[in-house]
Amino acid sequence: MICDYNLLMDKAREASKMSYSPFSKFAVGAAVLAKSGKIYAGCNIENSSFGMTICAERCAIFKAVSEGEKEILAVAIYSPNEDDCYPCGACRQVMYEFQGEEEISIITDNKSNLNIRKMSDFLPYGFKI
Repeated sequence: MICDYNLLMDKAREASKMSYSPFSKFAVGAAVLAKSGKIYAGCNIENSSFGMTICAERCAIFKAVSEGEKEILAVAIYSPNEDDCYPCGACRQVMYEFQGEEEISIITDNKSNLNIRKMSDFLPYGFKI
């Protein structure tokens, strides 16, 4: 499937505007392209009980999975606070879990162009059971 990386990043940018980040003031939006061709967006949602916070990437992936998706093809991540906003370790493992036979593309934005990398650049030794 051909991925429109610009469209995916636009959805991530839109999602970042919905961020609930009163503690860190670090808004993040993510958009995932599922194997079905559908796009799911999510934002980071903080909580005063910090362990209950969820990252934008996991929010978007869990929305996709809750709608029956089991394979993610691409993830766009955007923060107005930082160029090339990268996924945390927990998000990297969740992405790996829902990666099909085709390696996930991870798209970031450095404000002048999109950077497209593969999952193995972020988590070379991920695991599945």
